[in-house]
Amino acid sequence: MVAMDLFRSEEMSLVQLIIPAESAHDTITCLAELGLLQFKDLNPEKSPFQRTYANQLKRCGEMGRKIRYIQDQIAKSGKTSSYRPLTDKDINLNELETKLTELEAELLEINANTDRLQRTHSELTELQLVLHKAGVLFGSARDAASTVQHQGADTENGSSIEEAVDYPLLQEQEMQTDPSKQARLGFVTGLISKAKAASFERIIFRATRGNMFLKQAPIEDAVLDPATGEKVEKTVFVLFFSGERARTKVVKICEAFGANRYHFPDDPNRQRQMKSEVDMRLVELQSTLDAGIHHRDNVFNSIGYNLEKWAVMVRREKAVYVTLNMLSIDVTRKCLVAEGWCPVSAKPKIHDALQRAAHVSNSQVNTIFQVLHTKETPPSYFETNKFTSAFQEIVEAYGVGRYQEANPGCFTIITFPFLFAVMFGDWGHGICLLLGALYLVLNEKKLGSKKLGDTMEMAYGGRYVILLMAMFSIYTGFIYNEFFSVSFGFFGGSAYQCPDPQYSVKNCPYQFIPQLLFLNALFGYLSFLIILKWCQGSKPDLYHIMIYMFLSPTEDLGENQLFIGQTYVQIVLLLVALVAVPWMLFPKPLIMRKQHIQKMHGRTYGFLRESDTESTDLEVDVEHDEEEFEFSEVFVHQMIHTIEFVLNSVSNTASYLRLWALSCKKIVLYRHGSCSLD
Repeated sequence: MVAMDLFRSEEMSLVQLIIPAESAHDTITCLAELGLLQFKDLNPEKSPFQRTYANQLKRCGEMGRKIRYIQDQIAKSGKTSSYRPLTDKDINLNELETKLTELEAELLEINANTDRLQRTHSELTELQLVLHKAGVLFGSARDAASTVQHQGADTENGSSIEEAVDYPLLQEQEMQTDPSKQARLGFVTGLISKAKAASFERIIFRATRGNMFLKQAPIEDAVLDPATGEKVEKTVFVLFFSGERARTKVVKICEAFGANRYHFPDDPNRQRQMKSEVDMRLVELQSTLDAGIHHRDNVFNSIGYNLEKWAVMVRREKAVYVTLNMLSIDVTRKCLVAEGWCPVSAKPKIHDALQRAAHVSNSQVNTIFQVLHTKETPPSYFETNKFTSAFQEIVEAYGVGRYQEANPGCFTIITFPFLFAVMFGDWGHGICLLLGALYLVLNEKKLGSKKLGDTMEMAYGGRYVILLMAMFSIYTGFIYNEFFSVSFGFFGGSAYQCPDPQYSVKNCPYQFIPQLLFLNALFGYLSFLIILKWCQGSKPDLYHIMIYMFLSPTEDLGENQLFIGQTYVQIVLLLVALVAVPWMLFPKPLIMRKQHIQKMHGRTYGFLRESDTESTDLEVDVEHDEEEFEFSEVFVHQMIHTIEFVLNSVSNTASYLRLWALSCKKIVLYRHGSCSLD
């Protein structure tokens, strides 16, 4: 009976459970851990919000959101959370909800304080730069003005003013006739992005009609922008203008360009005092930030060890309540009615799980378990283990067999690795694959308790498939006599030899070059795109890229573009593939024809030196040789070979793309699938 289970799906029965309300949660939990009962939805007419346990589901969803928020905060901080299995001493759901609420509130407060302190720190850092750069500008202008003032003491006032044209930083730009209405020269200091500096200067010049003086001092290193928190390359500017109207325009333009304005005192003593105060505040803020980060790290260290355990707990609770919503509630609301499919051989295990649930919940009434007779078609269930599960998944990726239908998964255990080995017949590569598979198999307990990446998770799940593929590859590699594409004479020389070596065709050793170019233009480019897509984490449609590479090579790729100049690269690869086709078709037949003509030309001159008695026989041989070489047959043979190679290359590329897309689909289903109970 056990052996036949490999060839056909399990015999199934429709069962009914009448569960007391006080033990419903524990009963579903025990049955979920068993994993041998598929429940039917007895409330299809109700929406998710109308079901009995909608509030509990909402509660679990909220706890899941809080756990994801904490996980995101841990990931941003660079910390990692470890995993340990659930134990009986774990906190219950109510305690976990309270704990998560407190942790979320604490992290929100820490983040708010950190953001506020970081913003203040960034503003003070920019102010420090303004005080330094603008102080240098004002100091140089003040020194120049003082020098000219001393030089102009022995000259007339008019000439002194003319010599001071080069340093009018704090001079009046317009002298009105009425001294009481003279406009006082004002200035604004701040920081602006280097990318916007040129546009900022042009707009200011137009807005003030040229009545301004702008001085800039670029900052060597990028600084944190207080508004966005991102590092930006900026420059310090000092802008002089005349009049209040000009000030209003300048302020609005600064706000439009995102320039941060800071107060800069005129008095040098006040400047030095302000610099000292800013330096002290920066030191205090940095120590406060370090203390906050240390406190946050302590919080993460205290919860990181249990976070994965809490996430599993919440997912299990959510799955339990999803199942409870599928049950029908009795009119007395004292029991729940459930229906589902289970294997006939699993009934004793289900009875044991029900008794264990009644004991855990201290229920006075046991769950009633009875078999229902129905004409419905049961679902297909195949009992698998760690060895056969991967092969069964390969079969079910293309479709699930009907109830009691022959199971192809049993035959796939042999046929899939063997067919792989037929295409991958190299015992050198097979040994490398075998070593990798042995590592996964021998360390399966250690790796099974870790959180692996997507690629490693797939390799671990198919470790026994890889093991058999490696063993079959070694076997076929010996038959093919291939070791890393190098032949070894283990079985002696070939039994097939050319009957007449002098007529063997000596082909050009470079005939494989067009095949290599054509294959790499398709399959090689596809492999490059797959690796590049994995590295970038982008979501382009490779089907669209490969298909329209031939249909519309000059079309704009849009969101499917992976790198700059991709369209031109695809056009070059397409031209290479087109050139490779006639290169594969014409040179070989023409070279063979040329070799045959040269050979026969030398043989004709050899006839003149033979005796007349032998000439007749040689002429017959020549006619026979001439009939053996037919250029049309050689050309047709090469044309068939070229067509076959082109079709195989296109077919293999499409097949590989389809298999890759299938694997990506399984990854997406694994990521976004329904919550598992085990």
